[in-house]
Amino acid sequence: MDFLSQINIALRGPTGQPQSASDTISRLADRLSPSTLLADRRAAVLALKGLARDWKADVGERALPGLLDVLQNDAEVDADIGKAVLETLILLCEVDDSAPAAARELGYKHTDVVLADEKASHKLFSLLADHSFYLRYSALQFLSTILQNRRHVVQAYFLKAPVGVTSLIALLEDKREIIRNEAIFTIQSLISQSPEIQKIMAFEGAFEKLLNIIVNEQGVEGGVVVQDALACVDGLLRFNQSNQSYFRGSSLPPVLLSLIGFPPSLPFDAPAPQQFALQLWDVPQKHTNVSFVVGIIGVLSRHAGPPDVLSITCTRCLVELGIASNAPTSIKAQALHLIPSNLGALPLAQMVVTPYVPVPDTNGEEWDRLEPASALDALVELVLHGEYNGIIDGERRTKEGMELRGAAVAVFQNFVQKEEISEAIVQAMVSQPGSQAPVTPLLYALTTVPVSPLNIPAVTSTHFADLLFAHLLRASPRAKVLARSIVPQAGTSGQSSTAFFVPADGGAPPPAPDAGDDEDADAPQTLLQILSEHLSLAFLARSRSDLPDREAREWDRLCVGYLTLLIQWLWEDPPAVREFLEAGALGVLVEPINQTAEEDAVIPGLCAFLLGVCYEFNREPGEVTRATIHPILTRLGIDMLVGRITHLRDDDRFKAIGPDNFVLSYPAAPAAVHHQAQHQPPPSAGPPKPEAEEGEIWFDWAFVDFWKSNYYTIQKGIAVDPNSLSLAAGQGAESAMLIASLKDVIRNQAAEIEKLQNQIESLSAPNDEVEGLRAQVNTLTEQVASAEEKRRDVEKEQEDLLVLLDELNSKRRRDKDRMREAGLDVSEDEAEDEDDEEE
Repeated sequence: MDFLSQINIALRGPTGQPQSASDTISRLADRLSPSTLLADRRAAVLALKGLARDWKADVGERALPGLLDVLQNDAEVDADIGKAVLETLILLCEVDDSAPAAARELGYKHTDVVLADEKASHKLFSLLADHSFYLRYSALQFLSTILQNRRHVVQAYFLKAPVGVTSLIALLEDKREIIRNEAIFTIQSLISQSPEIQKIMAFEGAFEKLLNIIVNEQGVEGGVVVQDALACVDGLLRFNQSNQSYFRGSSLPPVLLSLIGFPPSLPFDAPAPQQFALQLWDVPQKHTNVSFVVGIIGVLSRHAGPPDVLSITCTRCLVELGIASNAPTSIKAQALHLIPSNLGALPLAQMVVTPYVPVPDTNGEEWDRLEPASALDALVELVLHGEYNGIIDGERRTKEGMELRGAAVAVFQNFVQKEEISEAIVQAMVSQPGSQAPVTPLLYALTTVPVSPLNIPAVTSTHFADLLFAHLLRASPRAKVLARSIVPQAGTSGQSSTAFFVPADGGAPPPAPDAGDDEDADAPQTLLQILSEHLSLAFLARSRSDLPDREAREWDRLCVGYLTLLIQWLWEDPPAVREFLEAGALGVLVEPINQTAEEDAVIPGLCAFLLGVCYEFNREPGEVTRATIHPILTRLGIDMLVGRITHLRDDDRFKAIGPDNFVLSYPAAPAAVHHQAQHQPPPSAGPPKPEAEEGEIWFDWAFVDFWKSNYYTIQKGIAVDPNSLSLAAGQGAESAMLIASLKDVIRNQAAEIEKLQNQIESLSAPNDEVEGLRAQVNTLTEQVASAEEKRRDVEKEQEDLLVLLDELNSKRRRDKDRMREAGLDVSEDEAEDEDDEEE
C-alpha cells in the first residue's frame, strides 16, 4: 500500500489533477536524485519500469542518467532497487529485430548512453558476484543485452575491469541452473571474436567447468544446456591457437572423445567398439550436440607441424565415424569434411574398419556387421554406392547422401596427393603378365556399359568413379602411363558391384565362371578405348527425341562425367591423345559442338574444350595428326569454339561449384515429381521419404579449378598453326618425361641426403663414446688426486705420531734415571727396554 500511495502521489500534480506521460516521467526522474529517500527512489524506478514499454523514448531521454546513478549507488545496497533498475535498463536497451527501424535505433541509442563510459559496465561486472539471485540474474540478462548491441565496446571494458572474469567463471558452478545457463549464454557472446578474452577465460578454468557441466548433464544426450556449453568450448578453441595448445596439453581431450563413445587410448590395430559405431539417434537434440563435438574434434585433428598422438587419434575417430558407424548422414559428412588434408600419418590402406548395414524391415533397430575391410576400400565403396550400399535410400538420390559421398571424394583426393599412392592404386588395376586385370570396384564402375533406360544409381556410381579416377591421374604423368596399359576383363559389367563387402555371418559369393574359349578372339580394349566407346554410346542415346526430360538430364550428367575425366587424362599426355583419336573420338566430339539448336552450354563447351586439348597435345605421329584436326577446327569456326568454351563458364551449374561442396539441388520439375512417384524405394528399404531433397553432381571443384587455370591456353591453342609448338607444355611428351625424370632425381637426392644423415648420426656415435671416456678419465683423475691428498694427510699424521712417540720415550728415560737416583728398583723389562733404546 505504501508503494501504491507513492506512485499515486507521483502521478498527480500539485493540484491533484492527472498529468501527461511526459510530465509524469520528468517528475519520476526527479525522484531518482540521491537526495531523496531510498524508498522513494525504489518507487520511482518501479514506476519508470512500467512506463518504459510504452514510452521508451521519453523514459530514455529524461530518466536514463538517473537510472544509471541508481545502478551505480544503490544496486549493491538494496537488491530490490538493483533488480528493478536492471530490468528497466533492459527494456530501454533491448533491440527487437522484428521492430521498425526507428525502434531498433532507439535501443542502440540507449545502449550507447549506458556505455558512454566504463562505470556502468564495471558496476555490472561487480554485481555478478552478488549473492542475491534476482540481482545476479538481472545483471546477466542486461550484460547479454548490451553485448548483443555493442559487443566490441563491452569486451574492451571487460578487459579493463578490476573484477569480472573470476565472478563470471564462478557462475558456471552456481547451483541454481537458471543462473548457470544464463552465464553460459553470456560467455558465448562475450568471447565472440575476442582472442584476448578467450585466453583469459581458458586460463581461468572455463574449459574444465564447461566440460563438467556437459558431463553432469548426460553428455551428448543432454538438452540445450549441453549445446550452449559445447558452443562455448568451440568458441574458445576454433580460432585461438593459444587455447588449442592449452587444451591439447591438458587432460580434457579424452573427456571430449568419450562424449561420443570413442576410446581415447584405442590401439591402432584394434577395431572401434560397437558402442561407438552403433548408437541411438532418435533424439534430435543429440544430433546438434554431436555435431558440436565433431567440430571440436576436427579442430584438434589439425596440428601445426608433424602429427602427434592426439591429432592421429582425432583423425581416426573422424574416419570411423564417417565410414563405419550408424551416425546420421549429416554428421558423417561433417566428420569426413573435417579430416585433415595431410593424411600421411594415418594410412587409410592399412587402417581396418568394420562397417555395419541395417537389416531390412527393422526400421534401423537391427544391424549386420560386415567383414573388416581397409578404410580406403570402405571409403571408395561409400563414394561409388552411397551410404549402406543404397539399402535405405534405394534409387532416391538425396542431397544429404550425395554430400556424404562428395565429402568422401574430398578425403580420397587428399589421400592420393602423393604420386606414390596414386601410382600404386592405378598399378593395382593393371594386369600382370600371364594374368587378367583385377576387377576393382573403381574399375568396374568406370567400365559399366550405359544402357537405356538408365539406372540412376549406376549412372551416379559411374560419375563418381570418373571423379575418383581423375584425382588419380591429374597430377601424375606416371599414373597416366600406367592407366594407358589398363585392359579390363571382358564382361566385367555383368558382375555385381554390391558384393564388395561380405556379411560377417555369411560366406563369400561364388567366383564368376571363367570365359570360354569360344568367345570372340578380338584384341581386348584398353580402358581409354572403353571410355571413348561409352562416351559415343551416351551421345547417341541422348540424341533421341523421345527421351523424358529426367532421363535426358541423366544422360547429360553421364556425358559430363566422361568428358571431365578425359579432359584431365589427355592433358599433357600425347600418347593418350593419339590413342583416343585413333579410337574414332574426333567425330564423337564434333557432332555435339556442331549442333546449332543446342540449348545446353555444358556439353558443347566440354566437347570444344576436349577437342582443343586433343589438338594442343597431339604431338606424336599417328593416323590423326594436328594437320588433320586443323581443317575441322577451321570449318567449325574458331570464334564459335571459343564461344562454346566461354559459355560453359557462365552456366549456373558451373558457377555454383565451390571448394567445400559441389552437390547441387535437383531442380523441381513435374518430370522429377513423376519420376519419384514411379521409382519408389523397394519395400525392404523402409517407408518412402518424399520430403527428402534430391541432389545431383555435375563438376567437382578440382575440375573447375583445373578448367579455370587452363581454358585460356586452349582458346589460344586452337587458333595457332598445326606446326607450332605447344603453348601449354613446350615439347609435350618430352617435357612430361623431363619433369618426371627431374622428380626422380629429386627423390633420389632426398634418399641420398637421408642416407648421409644416417651416416652422420652413426659417425657421431663414436664421438659420443670418446666424450664418455674423456669424462671417465677426468673422473678417475679427480679420484687419484683425492687419494693422493688423503695419502699425504696420512703420512703427516704418521710423522706426528712418531714425533709424539719419541717424546714419550725421552720422558720415560728421564723418569727411569730419576728412579735410579732415588734408589728405586727398575724392572728388568724396563731395563731391557732401556738398553734396546740405547742400542
